[in-house]
Amino acid sequence: MTIAAARRGGQRLLRFREASILLVAIGLAVYFNAASPAFATEGNLVTISHYVAPVAILATGQVLLLISGEIDLSVGHMYALAPFLMHYAISFHGVPVLLAIVLAVAAGAVVGLVNGLVTVRLHVPSFVTTLGMLFLLNGITLVTSHAYPVPIPEAARGVAWWLGAAPWAEITWALAIVLAFQVVLSQTRWGLHTVATGGNQHGAGEAGVRVNRIKIGNFMIASMLGALTGVLEAFRINSIEPLAGGSGIMFASVAAAVIGGTALAGGSGTIVGALLGALVLGILRDGLNLVGVNADRFDLILGIAILLAMILNVYLARLRTKGTLR
Repeated sequence: MTIAAARRGGQRLLRFREASILLVAIGLAVYFNAASPAFATEGNLVTISHYVAPVAILATGQVLLLISGEIDLSVGHMYALAPFLMHYAISFHGVPVLLAIVLAVAAGAVVGLVNGLVTVRLHVPSFVTTLGMLFLLNGITLVTSHAYPVPIPEAARGVAWWLGAAPWAEITWALAIVLAFQVVLSQTRWGLHTVATGGNQHGAGEAGVRVNRIKIGNFMIASMLGALTGVLEAFRINSIEPLAGGSGIMFASVAAAVIGGTALAGGSGTIVGALLGALVLGILRDGLNLVGVNADRFDLILGIAILLAMILNVYLARLRTKGTLR
C-alpha cells in the first residue's frame, strides 16, 4: 500500500466520527487487558456494561436535545424520582407492576413537557429551566422518601430479571434504545427537523419546521429516558435509592455525547457516537480501577478526554469545510 493510499484510507475513516471514537475504545481495551488479566473476564465485562448502559440511555436523550440546541440538566434527578413513583403506585395504590412502570415513565414525559414549554414559550434558557427542575425533582424525591432507600416491591420481582436484574439485561435495553433512536435521528422527518432546528433555527422555521414542537418533543424524550433508566437501575441493584442518579450521571451522559461527536452548539451529532462515548468512559473508569489508579483522578482524565474530543471535532469540521475529507 502506498503512502497516498494509506492517507486516503485514513481520511475516509476520519469521515466517520464514530470510527475515531471506536478506535480509542479499542485502544483502551487492549491497553487495560494487557495491564490487568481481570479486564477481559466475563464478570468485569458485565461490570463495564453496568456503567455504560445507563449513561448511553441518558446520552440518547441528551444527543437529541443538544442537536436541537438545548440541554437537560434535570434528567439525573428524574432518574432518581421515577423508581419511587413506581414504588408508590405499586405499594400504596395497588397499581399493576407494568402499569406502574408506564406511569413512572409517563411522569418523565410530563416533566419534559414542562421543561420544554418553559424554555420555548417563556424563552427561558434551557440551562436555567432544567437547573430549576433539577432542584425541584431532587426536593420531591427527598421529601417523599424521607431520604431513605426502599426495596423493590415484592409484586415487581416477577419482571425484575427482564428489567435489569439479569447480568446483560440493562445493556440489552441500552442497545435497543440506541438503535431505535439512531434510526429516528437519521431516517425520519423528526430527526431531519431536529438537525435543522439546531443548525439554523430561524431558517428551519421559515422552511416550515415546527421548531417549538421539535424542542418540546425532545425534552419529553430525554426526560422519559431518564425515568426509564432510573427504573432499570433500581431493578439492577434491587433497591430504590434517593441519592441515585443526580448530577454525576447527567454530566457523564453529556460527556458521552460530546466525546461521541455531538456539537454543543447544536446541529450535528449521532446517538451511536454517544454510545461509543459511554463505552470509552466505562472502559476508562473500570480500567483505571483495575490498575490501581485513584478514583479521584477520573474526573481529571474525563476533562482531558472532553477537551481532546472537542479539539478533534473542530479539526474534522475544518477538514470537511476545506473539502479534504470526501
